[in-house]
Amino acid sequence: MAFGVYVSQQAHADVFEVSDVVVDVTDESATLARKKALEQGSSAAFQRLLERLTLLRDRPRLPRLEQAEIASFVRDFGVSDEKTASKRYLARLSYRFKRNEIRALLKDFNLEFAETQSKPVLILPVFQTAGTIALWDDPNPWRDAWANAAVLEGLVPLRRATGDLADVASIGPEQALRGDRERLQAIADRYETGAVIVVNGQMGLDAVFTRQRLDVFVTRYGNDPEPLTEELFYQQGEQETIEQLLTRAAFEVADHIENQWKETNLLKLDRPNIAAVAVPITGLGDWIEVQERLKAVALVRRAELILLSLDEARVNLHYVGEPEQLRVSLGQADLTMVQEDGEWVIYLASLSGSDRS
Repeated sequence: MAFGVYVSQQAHADVFEVSDVVVDVTDESATLARKKALEQGSSAAFQRLLERLTLLRDRPRLPRLEQAEIASFVRDFGVSDEKTASKRYLARLSYRFKRNEIRALLKDFNLEFAETQSKPVLILPVFQTAGTIALWDDPNPWRDAWANAAVLEGLVPLRRATGDLADVASIGPEQALRGDRERLQAIADRYETGAVIVVNGQMGLDAVFTRQRLDVFVTRYGNDPEPLTEELFYQQGEQETIEQLLTRAAFEVADHIENQWKETNLLKLDRPNIAAVAVPITGLGDWIEVQERLKAVALVRRAELILLSLDEARVNLHYVGEPEQLRVSLGQADLTMVQEDGEWVIYLASLSGSDRS
């Protein structure tokens, strides 16, 4: 049973926009404080953007630019929750960066990167310790640790369940651990996510170091016929509390999930391709909808319309990367690409009857 959830493309943010950059600066005057805050904000947003697009292993090699250089990559910015005092400036900032210029910068530094955003994924943190198992019940410090990790601005939007009565009725910890597909589908439907990831944290004592150790089993339930489980482990630091260990592990597991997605969807700018595709439609409105969704697909450079009839559009898709990467990328925009009778066909999710991606 594959998960098939229709998620509107409006849910996908511009990956070159970084929001919620909080600044709080004090200087000789409010004017100077504001100027410094905007500079600090753009630097922080620039760093977050580069980390969002690139692989974990390449973070030490990310370019470190001067403020004037960073400013040349900013397309525009927005300000909200602005407050000023005589010598203090506070605000919440958002920055939009220039797509092509950022791509060129990463290419110049020989950095691999991805732009395709995944459909939202629901995180279910099951915690086991001293013979107990918890998902919704308190205390569940592992679920608490995911409170911040699940709202990171990455290419894989991670959603955290509220744990209300409807969630409790949808699935329990034992059902999550054994991979009850019907229950997992029910809670995926509730949160409109394309997949559910069960993060099973097992806390125990490491006899060698006489400190706590957290083993995390990460299992993704989505379109794959069989779920894949990975095991990660985290050793408690000498001065680290249990709460700090769990928080660190949650952020690192989130980074791992994100990095796996990037590895699969690295953009190959040096591999231009063209695919002749048929797009079944029921009218002009469908074709306009497909066009809008194609604009959100990072791999697609141009959609060249060859023929448009009442029930079909014929298109040459100019894209970069491999056909399988294109298929996955289209799937995140609710466009399903399949091969039928020797030709590629792209279905709008609302017309295909199911999510074939």
